[in-house]
Amino acid sequence: MGVVAENGRVLAGFVDYLKIEKGLARLTLEAYTCDLARWAEFLAGRKRSMLAAKRQDVRDFLDALFADQLEGRTVARKLSALRHFYKYLLLDRMIVLDPTLNIDTPRQWKVLPKSVAPPQIEQMMTAPKAERDSKESQARALRDRAILEMLYAGALRVSEIVDVKIEDLKLELGHALVRGKGDKERIVPLGRSATDSIAEYLRSARPVLANGRMSPLVFVARGGRRLSRQRVWQLVDRASVAAGQHASPHMLRHSAATHMVENGADLRTVQTILGHADISTTQIYTHLALDGLKKVHRKFHPRGRGRTPDAAKAEGTHGAGASARQRPATGARPEKEED
Repeated sequence: MGVVAENGRVLAGFVDYLKIEKGLARLTLEAYTCDLARWAEFLAGRKRSMLAAKRQDVRDFLDALFADQLEGRTVARKLSALRHFYKYLLLDRMIVLDPTLNIDTPRQWKVLPKSVAPPQIEQMMTAPKAERDSKESQARALRDRAILEMLYAGALRVSEIVDVKIEDLKLELGHALVRGKGDKERIVPLGRSATDSIAEYLRSARPVLANGRMSPLVFVARGGRRLSRQRVWQLVDRASVAAGQHASPHMLRHSAATHMVENGADLRTVQTILGHADISTTQIYTHLALDGLKKVHRKFHPRGRGRTPDAAKAEGTHGAGASARQRPATGARPEKEED
């Protein structure tokens, strides 16, 4: 069997494992397939199969990715895919040594994703308007507004909102059941604004769009067809432009998380709402939580009450002159002294 054929067979087995045993979502499977296909292509150029790869091959592969001007975050993701792949091969006893061992993860900046400010969020929610004086146009506007409200309220991914079913909604309780990555289920709160908007859409708009056809999905296109992810991207972009800023559905998700942390939510709560499997993924919002802690400290701590960094700096600047003019007599103790 040639190198290309062998690599294809091994890769197909790994994808089946991820799909059947791990239950990963389609988009995740596509990402793994894409990353490992590039690795297989790299090895084929060296006339080497994936089963015979060595540690130096992995290092050279990462160097080649950086040479192609890929970001550290992207390279780190591909290395993570390789690690999962070779762990699977090792456990399946198809290899003896893991070539990804002792390979350092490329350094990457923990950059907080861009978010939309609350005033612009408010403008986005009211942006969808009926383009024509027709029932269908008015129904689309109500649907788009409900989608925007639910994306932001539940911090949902695009793939999650297009898959929400009517049976998943519990509007009277103010939450919905969501199926995220790996088909993992979680319950997300929606809030009054989102539940009211969704209820109005279900009552007045969905029957018009479905036009008598049956669909288990909450959000549908004309004729009851499934709403595409691309259509959700388009409506979010259109609403954001009306608010003065280009935004994506994922930016709405990050905005929801950012605003919750800024308003005092702890990271564990945000992790649960976002559906992150690991708290380390949520920790990109840590600096926001720290900013909040510092504000609370300045407000409530006996030594920090009422003192902002600017005020303290100003006090220090003016205090130097004051101490020179009002230095107490030798042996006298100042009225107020800080240790």
